[in-house]
Formats: sequence, C-alpha cells, structure tokens
Amino acid sequence: MFQKSSRQISRVSRLAGAASAAILLIGLSACQTSGPSDIADITGSLGDKADQTQASADPRRDLETYRERVHANPKDVDAALQYAKALRATGQRAQAAAMLEQAVLAQPNNKALLAGYGRALADNGNFQQAFDVLGRAHTPEDPDWRILSAQGAVLDQLDRHDEARQYYDSALKIRPDDPSVLSNLGLSYLLSKDLPKAEETLRHARDLAPADMRVRTNLAVVVSLEGRQSEAETIMKANLPPEEGAANVAALKRLLSRREASRSDTDKIPVAGGRRND
Repeated sequence: MFQKSSRQISRVSRLAGAASAAILLIGLSACQTSGPSDIADITGSLGDKADQTQASADPRRDLETYRERVHANPKDVDAALQYAKALRATGQRAQAAAMLEQAVLAQPNNKALLAGYGRALADNGNFQQAFDVLGRAHTPEDPDWRILSAQGAVLDQLDRHDEARQYYDSALKIRPDDPSVLSNLGLSYLLSKDLPKAEETLRHARDLAPADMRVRTNLAVVVSLEGRQSEAETIMKANLPPEEGAANVAALKRLLSRREASRSDTDKIPVAGGRRND
C-alpha cells in the first residue's frame, strides 16, 4: 500500500474533492477511443445510435441540420437526441436540457428520450433530477447496464459513494468487466480518497481497454495524485506517436494544474462519458 505524508493527504483531499469538476467519470455509456480533448465532454450516450460513431467534425452544421429536423417533426426522437448532442458540443448545455424536457413532455414514456434528458440534466449540474429521470429510463425488470452506471456516476456527484457502488455492481453483473463501468468505479474510489483502490480498479479498466484515452487519462490522474508524475506521463504516452503522446501529456498537465488551482471542494460538474462503438 502507498504511504502518504500529512501534506500529501491534504493535497489528495483537496484535489479529489475537486476531481468531480474535471476528472470525468465514464458514466453514461460504454467506452470509445478518444483523445484528452474529449474529457471536457462529460457525459456519453445512452443507446443513441449516432453517438456510437465518431463525433461529428462540424457540430455547428449538425446544430442547423437537427434544429430543422426537430422543428419539422417535434416527435422525431433521433433528431431530438442529435440536436441535444450538437447543443452540448457547442457549449449550450442548458438549452440541450430544455429542449429535451419539451421532447419528454410530448413523449413521457420514451426511454431513449428519458435517458438523453437525464444525461443533459447531469451535464447541466442538476444531479438529483438527473438521477430521478434516469430511473424512469429503464425498469427493474429490464435494467440497462449503461443507465445503472450513469445513475452510479450521478450519485458519486452527490457524494453518495457507497450507493453509487451498488449501481456499478449491478451494472457489472449485467456487463462483467466493462471498462467504462470499472472506470466509474475507480473514480468513485478516488472521490472518496481511496487512491490505492482507485488505481487498482483503473489499471484493470485500462488493461481491458488499452486504447481508450478516457480510461487512460483517469488512471494517469490517479497515479499523478499519488505523486508519480513521471509514471502518469508514461501512461499518457504509451503506444502513441511522439507528437500525440506529447499532446496528451500537455493535456494532463493542464487538467492537474486547473485542479491544483481550485479553491473549492464542492465545485461539481457532471460525470464523463464515452460513446459506444461496439
């Protein structure tokens, strides 16, 4: 086990408390290979087919395209979800939540819309409401492992870590060894300041999905918080061209620098998500 001085414990406590503002739990779906720039996209899809592919190169064009589709047919579920995705990609998170709220009011039993709305609420920092909405997006008789993981990630944002892990355990019973769920679980341990357990869990997730940069970044953050900066940089650069590896290391340093400068342990933004590509 790692031994920590009182100064290190204080630093870990401060950074772990602020970690929810940038470390980005992979909660709202399964994993996808993505670079460090994507860690600002703090939630993932919940079964949205288009989100299972690579992100659009031009979200502003998508914004216009799907706005027109939604206006032409407000009941077009795929258009509504893609419009919300484009709104989030252009920084309009509150608008995404408001638009999906209207879509859900029109189709209150549509599970895909409920899942997307829950994601948008989490993106916007409305964690308790997000948890309640996500609970309506599946049933105990037909649970969705992605939504279970998302609910756990939202509970972590509410500092209800023990409850969160019950949801991750349920998700893992359906989807054993899924790296996105394991990554959420590892970061749950981080948020409760159990760094050795966080590292162990995230290393397992990384071994299962070595190409997933979100998982790799999460592991690197934990290793860095344990005081092993050089090893964290090695994790970020592994099996990548030099230029890309250097960019990843720079992104990690920026992330940790922002967290070091944070003065609040209560600053929270929603959990991170990858997008399915399987």
